Amino acid sequence: MSQQPRFAHASEAELARILDYYDVRWEYEPHTFPIMWNLDGAVVESFSPDFFLPELNLYVELTTLKQSLVRRKNRKLRRLRALYPDVRVKLFYGKDFKALMLKYGRFDIAASLSGLEGQTLAQAAITAAAAAAVPAAGQTTDGAGVWPENEPAVSAGRRVSRGTRRRRARRSYLAAAAG
Repeated sequence: MSQQPRFAHASEAELARILDYYDVRWEYEPHTFPIMWNLDGAVVESFSPDFFLPELNLYVELTTLKQSLVRRKNRKLRRLRALYPDVRVKLFYGKDFKALMLKYGRFDIAASLSGLEGQTLAQAAITAAAAAAVPAAGQTTDGAGVWPENEPAVSAGRRVSRGTRRRRARRSYLAAAAG
């Protein structure tokens, strides 16, 4: 996509960057679906999924901002599915997005993009995403992580525990914040 939209959260900017890397066409919040009306017929509640992937005919919604609002988001999504059964929506929870970031070695991002912190980072991420070109195959990113082609293989078939991944992400985040 040539013109970067103004994302509400840094996690949205990161997902857009991943989609761009894989040449997946996307649109940011292109549709708003009314899901509740008052007795006069005026819309009182609506749902705007974060991304639409036209080639897959799929909407993607991220819930990384505040996990306490997940219940409300799930209710809206159930209502959307009941009213618009042909609309396909995939909901990514905070843990799903963190797992995606950890998969690509983006420990700093996994540690910093959840909660309100991600909102303050949103503007910086948008600027960085627009200014930085995606590295060529075989190159690492700005030192914070590794792109998919360079993804380190799991050493000797050993699985890294969730606690170890969290500690590594926390250490990486603290090192990046200090540096």
